Amino acid sequence: MKRSFVIGGIVAAAVVAGGGAAAGVALAGSGTPTGAAYGATAVPAAATTPTTTGVGTAALKPGTALVDGAGRTVYLFEADNGTTSNCHGQCAQIWAPVPAGGPTSGGAQVALVGTTMRTDGSTQATYNGHPLYYFANDKAAGDARGQGINRFGGGWYVVDPTGNKIDSDAPAPAPSAPAAGNYGY
Repeated sequence: MKRSFVIGGIVAAAVVAGGGAAAGVALAGSGTPTGAAYGATAVPAAATTPTTTGVGTAALKPGTALVDGAGRTVYLFEADNGTTSNCHGQCAQIWAPVPAGGPTSGGAQVALVGTTMRTDGSTQATYNGHPLYYFANDKAAGDARGQGINRFGGGWYVVDPTGNKIDSDAPAPAPSAPAAGNYGY
């Protein structure tokens, strides 16, 4: 009886402290929040696979980044090994693989576009050796709500046209010193 009160108290404290977001951690007991803790919900495959794939670029809040042919933001997953995806099961329900195919446009470089075979036999688009994904909570073209999330064993980042992650949390470069005698006036 005493144990149920302790567990109930922990769950209540987690919900209050995390604004409800930590409830997935407290209830799951795994120490890893569920996708719902980030506001993400699993979306049926048909809803996550756009009719227009391909890779282009767009000006997004984190910077100029890769998007698909419909303007949906694509992400890389730091836990992937080269072109091998490490996002399966529940991960792939929240971070849907970008299907291979479609034209390359804008600032995207054709030489960096490729494909990889997933464990389920489907073909996923890659860019500069990184498998590409959609985030379930990006509802409109240009949304980048998945930027910087650390989930399923690694960080998720939008991709710049050279194929590198855009880390919007990286410190800004230090301003250069004014020239001798020039004090910024």
